[in-house]
Amino acid sequence: MKNITLPMSKDTARALQLGDMVTVSGLMFTGRSRFHIRAIEENIFPPLDYQAINCFFHVGPVMRDTPDGWEVVSCEPTSSIRFERYGADVVRRFQLRTLIGKTTMGARTAQALQEVGGVYLSKIGLSGNALRDQITKVRQVFFLEELGKTEATWVYEVDHFGPFFVAIDAHGNNYFEQLAADVSRALPGIERDLGIPADYAFTNVNPDSSANM
Repeated sequence: MKNITLPMSKDTARALQLGDMVTVSGLMFTGRSRFHIRAIEENIFPPLDYQAINCFFHVGPVMRDTPDGWEVVSCEPTSSIRFERYGADVVRRFQLRTLIGKTTMGARTAQALQEVGGVYLSKIGLSGNALRDQITKVRQVFFLEELGKTEATWVYEVDHFGPFFVAIDAHGNNYFEQLAADVSRALPGIERDLGIPADYAFTNVNPDSSANM
């Protein structure tokens, strides 16, 4: 498994292949729905150096204010596919090379990552509590009073953060799309081996129908 120093270079991103396991070390910023909407629709975004901090972590963290500063209680990645409407525009606007989240993203974001030379990294079986311990410092927070702790943008310093796997590479390939295609190709043979008829269909159960009562 490779540990990648952030900000990720274009050459490093293009060398990664679907399914590669990686950790990352360096600086990243967080965001959820409000980051995407405000950045694209309202032209409001944190005044970061997006060339130096170009790893975007899709998360609504649980944060605690302590006498020694802000502490991360938990940082479970959130499902990235719900940001697909704005994902490509955000990638292009900030020239992002690294997205980190959960599940996958769509074709528009994959195309944008291909253009800028970036990748999307998806979580495996990790809890937000485990990832918390790999955050070495909370550097900054933006829009805290306006948006609250969950939707605010946090800047984290991380060390061997992960592992994650490459779910969309810098060439536009999507791990989950390829997996779905593989399943579709294999399914007829599996059904045949199990003796499932070719015209088999799952029962359409309508829980609201009085006929089922």
